[in-house]
Amino acid sequence: MTNPAALVFDAYGTLFDVHAVVERCEMFWPGKGAQLSQLWRAKQLEWTWQRSLMRRYAPFSQLTRDALGYACEALALSCDEARAAALMDEYRRLALYPDVADALASLHAGGRGLAILTNGSPDMIAPLVAHHGLESLFDAVLSVDELKIYKPAPEVYRLAAKRLGVASNAIGFVSSNCWDALGAKAFGFRVWWINRGAAPLDRLGFAPDGLLAGLGELPAALPE
Repeated sequence: MTNPAALVFDAYGTLFDVHAVVERCEMFWPGKGAQLSQLWRAKQLEWTWQRSLMRRYAPFSQLTRDALGYACEALALSCDEARAAALMDEYRRLALYPDVADALASLHAGGRGLAILTNGSPDMIAPLVAHHGLESLFDAVLSVDELKIYKPAPEVYRLAAKRLGVASNAIGFVSSNCWDALGAKAFGFRVWWINRGAAPLDRLGFAPDGLLAGLGELPAALPE
């Protein structure tokens, strides 16, 4: 197996910890932070798939705000505009997973092209990347907003290959979301799945090329 010419990363849950919002949620609703974060994330993802199937795209920022409202209502938590705005702002400065910064720096120093391919709309992902000072590490930060359809639609992965000018089988794709990793594999990318929770593989007829416990393992996992 040859070394991939470019590496493309999912953002949310892969580089950035979506559950970093728990602390702020706990400040507003003690004892409910983790439950709220889990339901918020679940609905956020669910609605990307539903809207893609219905061909009724809305930006990820809108889905994220709507999912927050749903989760609060479902858990009987009062959420005024000030609290909603504060929690949405948390998404623009989500914490990096502890091993991400060093891994990205190592991969960038190795000279290969790096990119982000995300469901996040530009108004969410651009401030987040800038917050962590990562702009110089990536050749491109690509959003599904260009296409108005969410991952794992094949055209989203095709966008990365087209914009990077690299054949699909020469792109290494990295995601902690199994459905995303397998969507990229179905398209033709070489895929590393970050399985932080030791979850079973989704039964979708495909398997990743490699498994990682965290992004920090990727540099050593790449072929020479």
